[in-house]
Amino acid sequence: MLIVFFDSKGVVHREFVPAGQTVNGQFYVEVLERLRLKVRRVRREIVDTWILHHDNAPSHTSLRVREFLAKHNVATLPQPPYSPDLASPFLFPRMERTLKRHHYGMVERVQAASMQCLKEIPVVDFQRAYQAWQKRWQRCINAEGSYFEEF
Repeated sequence: MLIVFFDSKGVVHREFVPAGQTVNGQFYVEVLERLRLKVRRVRREIVDTWILHHDNAPSHTSLRVREFLAKHNVATLPQPPYSPDLASPFLFPRMERTLKRHHYGMVERVQAASMQCLKEIPVVDFQRAYQAWQKRWQRCINAEGSYFEEF
């Protein structure tokens, strides 16, 4: 499994979940700590103002995660409980279109190809995804958090 955090400028942090690792609250806190340190290194201009958006998966909403985010003053953008996933649908489908054409044979080759695929996405595509995400959020606000079929 690949975990990716990105903004309008591109990928901020990415990592593969080790084989056999359960993605629980403790593991996600460790991922968030690596993300936090990465933001400090590669996005200094937003180090005190960045906002995290993730879904309502139990590993993302656990007490341990909420305490970590509060301790480090990481603001989160709430995910409405019955709304479709508002995260950008562009990244993984795009990677899938590129990667599914090949047989890699080894996990390491899939991982290397995945990293290369991420590197090849132009910044303008991240900017478009960010703008589309903002439009989805506005629709959700206009619907007062209610579920709607299409974005």
